[in-house]
Amino acid sequence: MLDIISPSRLHLSLIDLNASLGRIDGGMGICLEDPHTHIRAEIAEKVEITGSSLLAERMKSAASSVLPEGKGIHIHVEEDVPAHVGLGSGTQASLCAAAAVNELYDLGMSVRELGIAVGRGGTSGIGVAGFETGGFIVDGGHRFSQKGSFSPSSASQAPPAPIIFREDFPDWHIVLALPDTQGAHDSTEVDIFKEKCPIPLREVQEVSHVVLMQMMPAIIEQDIENFGESIDHIQTVGFKKEEVSLQSLEVKSLITFMRNAGTFGAGMSSFGPAIYGFVESENEGRQIQGSVQEYLDETIGGTVMLTTANNCGATIQEE
Repeated sequence: MLDIISPSRLHLSLIDLNASLGRIDGGMGICLEDPHTHIRAEIAEKVEITGSSLLAERMKSAASSVLPEGKGIHIHVEEDVPAHVGLGSGTQASLCAAAAVNELYDLGMSVRELGIAVGRGGTSGIGVAGFETGGFIVDGGHRFSQKGSFSPSSASQAPPAPIIFREDFPDWHIVLALPDTQGAHDSTEVDIFKEKCPIPLREVQEVSHVVLMQMMPAIIEQDIENFGESIDHIQTVGFKKEEVSLQSLEVKSLITFMRNAGTFGAGMSSFGPAIYGFVESENEGRQIQGSVQEYLDETIGGTVMLTTANNCGATIQEE
């Protein structure tokens, strides 16, 4: 029996959806301890997924894409990450299933090779890299000539983007709010990329400046104040500004509410609706968690949790 636990992730922003230098995408992300995907797997006569997962079909497809001909696998989903809320559940579900096959059948494939096999990482490289290493990650996007269009990972055949920066995320606590709604996905996501891109070059340059000269140094120096300021800044510019603009009033107001409640920075992960903020201590986090839960209870509904970063990636153990 094989036991695999993989992190979810916050996708902070895409960097370049202009392509003036011949590259597109790029992005920053943080891997999370919770919520996470947890599966147990064993060799079987056919491909079978059990347990309560909305991503069972995706797991089945991912496992089948790397299984040797005529072989099978049984995967039981112990825990999974909510789908279409901005936490990268699809990539982790696919990689967990493929990694289980890889281990059980001793295929010797790398995480990157697994990502290519299951078709993940075509826009953001954070999920694939996060499965391997965890931490705070910046990826370098794709050659526009290779990808050919502004599009989400679900509609891209490009391989996972190269990682240009990876650092352990500091020992801060993360307030994570999950409103009772879903973010854009599938064809809606494709249409948004077509409508909103290319992003003006000056906004891409502004995001790049913030990432290089404020966000990345703040991670290395463990400077939560400047990191929080960089998070606040990127909500107002580039593709992230467009993603936030598409949210309901309640979700947009939640970003402001969390910031006013005392977090260092507050932002939205990917297409949302997951909203996050950072605090230095668990006690601070618990207080803010309660306030944000009250806000959700009175408005759109949802849940709030206190989590931390995952700095090791997925764990794979044989029992």
